[in-house]
Amino acid sequence: MKKLFIFLIIFTAISCSRKSPESGTMVITVSIAPFKYFVEEIGGNDFKVNVMVPTGANPHIYEPYPEQIIMLRKSIAYISNGYLGFEMTWLDRFYEMNRKMVKLSIGDRIVTIASSHGHEGEHTEGTDPHYWVSPKSALIIASSVKNLLCELNPSGKQKYETNYDTLILKINEVDEKAKSLFTGFQGRAFMIYHPNLAYLARDYGLEEVPVEFEGKEPPPSRLKELIDFAKTKNIKTIFVQREYDSKNAKAIAHEIGAEIRVIDPLSPDWMEATLDIINALHTNFIESEK
Repeated sequence: MKKLFIFLIIFTAISCSRKSPESGTMVITVSIAPFKYFVEEIGGNDFKVNVMVPTGANPHIYEPYPEQIIMLRKSIAYISNGYLGFEMTWLDRFYEMNRKMVKLSIGDRIVTIASSHGHEGEHTEGTDPHYWVSPKSALIIASSVKNLLCELNPSGKQKYETNYDTLILKINEVDEKAKSLFTGFQGRAFMIYHPNLAYLARDYGLEEVPVEFEGKEPPPSRLKELIDFAKTKNIKTIFVQREYDSKNAKAIAHEIGAEIRVIDPLSPDWMEATLDIINALHTNFIESEK
C-alpha cells in the first residue's frame, strides 16, 4: 500500500508538470507582448499567453529563458511577428521543440515596409517589423488572432466573434482619433531614436526620422545633420523607446532645446500604449508650431 501511495504521488506530480499553471487552460506563445493583448481581448480567459519578448527587452536580439521554453513546449499555437531579429535566430528552433503547434505569422498578412536599417550585433532585417503600432495594422492582427482562436477552440467561436466585434470598435476609435489629430499635419516630421513608427507614419501621412544610422549609433556627421534638421523643423521632442537608452538622442535634445519622450510600443496594453504614442506625436507637432 505504501508503494502504491508513493507511485500515485509521483504520477500526479508528473501529470501536473505537463499541464499549464492554470489546469485545463490552453497555452499560446507569442513573440511580443502586444500580441498578448489581442489574444486576451478576443479569447478572454480561455488561453494562457506565454510572451517570448517581455516589455522592456529588445526584440531584435532577445534570448528566451528556460521558463519560457517550458511553456513553449506546452503551447498549442505560436503567433510570430515574422520579421523580428530574434525570430530569425530562434523561430525554427521553437518549431522543432514543439512540432504540434499551430503557426500564425502575422507579418504574412501585412503590407510591409522595406527597411534599410540593420541592427548592430543582430541579423539585418530586410522588412520593417514594427507594424503592430499602427491601428490599421491592428485591425489585421485582430482578424488573424480571432480566426486562429476559432480554429483552436471551435466551441468558443461565438464568444470570440463577439469579443472580436467589440475590439474592432475600440481599434476603429483609435484610428479615427489618429486621423483627427494628424489632420493638418500631413508630411510633418518627427524624430525617434530607433525607427519604430514607420507604419504609423505611413498610414497617417507623417515622416519618421530615426536617430540611429544603419542600425548603429550615428557618427558625428550624421548627428550634425540631425541637429540641423531638428532646428529647421523646430522639433521639440525626440522619442525614445523604453528598451533603448541613447546618449545621442539626449545629446541632440540638449543641443536643440528639445525634450526626451519615452514611449512603450512593446507594452502588453496595446490600446493604452498606442493612444499614448498618438497623443505624444500630436503634442510634438503642436509644440513645433510655437
